Parts: sequence; C-alpha cells; structure tokens
Amino acid sequence: MGLVFAFLAGFVAVRLRLSPIIGYLAAGIIMGPYTPGFVGDAHLASELAEIGVILLMFGVGMHFSVADLWAMRSIAVPGAVIQIAVATTLGTCLARFWGWTFSAGLIFGLALSVASTVVMLRAMESSGRVNTPDGKIAIGWTVVEDIVMVLTLVLLPAFFGQTSDAAVEAGHTDGAVWLSFVIALGKVALFIALMLMLGTRVFPRVLQMVERTGSRELFTLAVVALALGIAYGSAVLFGCSFALGAFFAGVVIHQSDFHHRASETLLPLQDAFGTLFFVAIGMLFDPMILVRQPLHVLAVVAIIVVGKSVAAFAIVLLLRRPLSTALIVSAALAQIGEFSFILAALGVAFGLISHDAENLIIAGALISILLNPLVFLAISRVRVVKVTAG
Repeated sequence: MGLVFAFLAGFVAVRLRLSPIIGYLAAGIIMGPYTPGFVGDAHLASELAEIGVILLMFGVGMHFSVADLWAMRSIAVPGAVIQIAVATTLGTCLARFWGWTFSAGLIFGLALSVASTVVMLRAMESSGRVNTPDGKIAIGWTVVEDIVMVLTLVLLPAFFGQTSDAAVEAGHTDGAVWLSFVIALGKVALFIALMLMLGTRVFPRVLQMVERTGSRELFTLAVVALALGIAYGSAVLFGCSFALGAFFAGVVIHQSDFHHRASETLLPLQDAFGTLFFVAIGMLFDPMILVRQPLHVLAVVAIIVVGKSVAAFAIVLLLRRPLSTALIVSAALAQIGEFSFILAALGVAFGLISHDAENLIIAGALISILLNPLVFLAISRVRVVKVTAG
C-alpha cells in the first residue's frame, strides 16, 4: 500500500511540476497514525526503507573509486567535522534558550547537524549532478558525516549509560566511555581497510565467476546479496551503519569490469525501496506539532536550511574551493534524515528528550526535505545569473 499511495501522490506532484519526493512524503502522512483513514505498519515501513538506503548507497559506491575518495579527503573530512560542530552548537544553544538540559540540547543539535545522503542523492540525480566533481565532493562530505555519526551512536549510549546528567553538565567522563569510543573507531577503520585491501580482490572475482554462468537471475541475486550481506556484516561485526557498509561495498564492486551491469541491475530495486524511505518518514510526522509549536518548528527549519548551508558555504570557500562547489555542498546539506531519526529515538530511549522534541526533529526533516529541491533550483539560478553576468 505504501507503493500504491506513493505512486498516486507522486504522480499528482509531478503533474503539479513539483518533485515526486513531495508526493512520497505526502503518501506517508496519509498512511500515518496521525491522519484519519488507512494506517500502515510503520515498523515494517522503516525496515523496508532501510533496504532502500542500503541499495541506494551501494549504487552510489559503484560510481566511486578509491582514488576519488582519496582525492576529496582534504575538503570532505575537515569540512564535515567543522560543519557538524557548528550545527550542533547552534542546535544546543537553541535548546538551552528553550530551557532544555545540556544533554537534551546536545542530542537535539547532533540530530540537526547531519544530512540525509538519500535525500541529497535524489536531488542531485534530478539535476544531473551526481557524477560531477562538485557532486562527488558533496557525496564524500556526507559519507564522512555518516562515519562521524556511527562513532557518535557508539559513544552516546556509553556516555549517558555510565554517567549522570550532573556529570555530563560538569564535563566529567569515565575511562570506559573513551575506551568504547576508541574501540568503535578501530572497528570502523578495520572494516574500511579490509574492504579496500581485501574486498577489492575478492568480490569483483565473485561477480566474474557468476557472469560466466550466463544466468541473468543469478547475477541479479549476486549483486543484491553482496549489497545486503556486506551491509549486514559491517553492522554486526564492525558496528558500522548499514548505509556506510553498503557504500564501501559499492566502492569495492567499482573495481569489477561488471560494475556498469551491476548498477543497471539494481536501479529498479533502488527506485522502489528508495521510495519507501520517504513514505516511512512521512508516516512518522505528527502534523499537530505545527499547531502546538509553530515558532519552534520555524527555528529548527532555519538552523537546518539556513544555518547549516551558510556554515558549509563558508567552510568550502575558506578551504579555497570554487563558488560553484560551495553552492552545491551548501544546498546538499540543507536537510536532515535517517541519522537524525536514530539520534532522536536514542534520546527518547534515554529519557533525555521528550516526544515533542522528537516531533520537532521529524518536522524539521520533513519540511527541509520538501524545501531541498527549491534550494537546488535557487542555486541553479544563481549560477545562471553569474554565467550571464560573466
């Protein structure tokens, strides 16, 4: 039913000359528990959406080489880290202004700091920027954000599980917290090293062996099995996110002579399951938060769309990159998504933030995703004006 509603709402959105993403989100709201009528299974929707994220990130990785990742390290790593710090500070200060605790503000700020790779990719695909140099920098930036969030998700449970809120306020930590962080960092580094050194030799050969069988369905199954299997293994064995594991799996498959065929094979599945990602987001949204706390929602959206974008724009220019790169990266980061929901759920589970705070994060995500195509359209016009003036 999620696909049915997404098709109908997406078709209407396209006919109105809007992004189909808006239709998919609207379909989720219609199916959600906060609106009358049919109510879908939100738990099942989130699981199917996770498959979509895995397949999409696997496909993105297949357009990257190890050389591409290494080439953008000078901008993606410092840029992502600084931008996360700036956005987290803005969110924390806003939460403190509202009278929240520092712990709640920290969770809130982190949730507003990380962009959704899925949303960014959809916006770039529609504008044909995925394989451009600027597009690859933006993707590399969000990959670094994912790595930082993976480490954050390991650190926060240890931090809040072993220290009191008073200790957090005072800045005191236990040695076990940092040990957990170092172990997590080591696991992620080990996974990436194994994939880039060993995986690049093993998995392309697997596809080559399957290709020799001449079986089309077996090749399709092999590609899907590699994407889901490596993503699952990275999460269970190394503590990585499914998305991060799938991305590096795709980078490995890029070394194969069959990566073009593998990419074409996955495309229909990516579209179908990727659509369910947006439906799942819509199902989480409680529209009444717009009535209860409109000014709070507006402030959250301002940080996501304006604060993060301005910070990213300034960082890219300070790193001496072209104006076009600064515009693309700032537009790509003007939204939040899957990691934000995970952080919000973690905050609720630890009793650090309320359900209203979680709804504010979801509202910020939904509105920023709706606005993201317009942000890309705006930077396109800026570039056109610049070229015309030149």
